[in-house]
This record gives sequence, structure tokens and C-alpha cells, in this order.
Amino acid sequence: MGRASDPDIAAAYDARAADYVALAGSIEQMDARDAAVIAGWRDGTRGLLLDAGCGPGQWTEFLSRGGREARGIDLSAEFIEMARRRHSSIPFEIGSFRDLPFEAESVGGILAWYSLIHTPPADVPEILDEFARVLAPGGSILIGYFDGEPREPFAHAVAPAYFWSADALAEMLAAAGFEVVASDSRGREPGEISTRPHGSLVARAAAGTLVHTQPEEDRA
Repeated sequence: MGRASDPDIAAAYDARAADYVALAGSIEQMDARDAAVIAGWRDGTRGLLLDAGCGPGQWTEFLSRGGREARGIDLSAEFIEMARRRHSSIPFEIGSFRDLPFEAESVGGILAWYSLIHTPPADVPEILDEFARVLAPGGSILIGYFDGEPREPFAHAVAPAYFWSADALAEMLAAAGFEVVASDSRGREPGEISTRPHGSLVARAAAGTLVHTQPEEDRA
């Protein structure tokens, strides 16, 4: 299984966008426990909320409830077109996590819900550094991921993907200036969209942005 680049991931989701929406394009299709976790994080986070890897915008709309300011960004042009059509009052744009279109310390919270799973493990620290750059001091990130042997690839239906663990993510988050403040994992129940174990964690940004040094094992 090869290493997927941003253009590869964008093309793969462009081709499967309609299938994705049919399977998982609305909040009603999501597990209620996930919605509760995201709602709790949203309501405890101030400022602009960024849905990083927004897909067709269902979670972005969820973040905007209660009068919150929310924006979505995704590599897939097809997803962004769908999101704009479905949620016309919310700003959406095509873009990469590697170079977010935000000023330093301008974002209150970032939702990365299963949106880092396709990123080659050696590239994840770079993205966490970029998240740290745009987050305001005290801002936080909520990450959803497939729980398993960290950095181990698996055959995802759309593009090559990787398992993570709370410990492995926490180590990289700490190097980027974050402190993990909550973590959860669980198996799946019948009827859920995925059968792979689920993990999520919340990490808070420290004051200022740290320069990241990659662990030896992650260097190319």
C-alpha cells in the first residue's frame, strides 16, 4: 500500500464523494456518542471553530449551532462544493492542513474528526505544528481516529490510512506544544458505520508556538 499525497487523497474523495454522503453525510447517520463528545467540546471552546477535513459539512454545521462561528476546510473540491450547497451560510474552502489560511492565534478550536488518518505518520507532526500556529492560547483540538497499533497502515475504502493510539498522538501533541486533557476509546457496536475501534482525544494549546523536532522514528 503506497503513501498517499494530498492530491491523491483529494482525487480519491472526489471520486467517492457521493458514496460518502449516502453513507455518512448527515448527523443522524453518526453515532450519538460521537455527537455528544463533539457537542461537549464545542460548548467548552471559545472563538472560531475550524472543521479540518470537513467533508460535506455535516460536522461544520453541527459546530455552528447555538450561534457559533464555524468554518470548514477540505482537500476535496467535490466535498467543498457539496458543503457550500448544503450549508450556504457557512464558509467552506479547499485547502491543506499544511498551510491553513488563518492568522496566528486566530482560531479557538479545531475539529480533526478522522481527518488525519490518511496523513503519512512522518507528516503528522508538521500538521500539528500548523494547528498550534493558528490556535489561540488555551484553544483546543479534538481528534478522532481509528484506535490500533500506531502508524500501522490499513486498507481504507477510499485511500490508504493509518491507526493511531492515544499515547502515540499525545507524544507528538506534546512536542507541538499541546497538553492532552481528555481521551476516550471504545469498540464498535452493531449498526455503526465502521467496525474498527474508535479513539478520540482533546488537547489544549499552550501559550506560544513551539518549534517541533521530529522523533527519530518519524524522519524520512
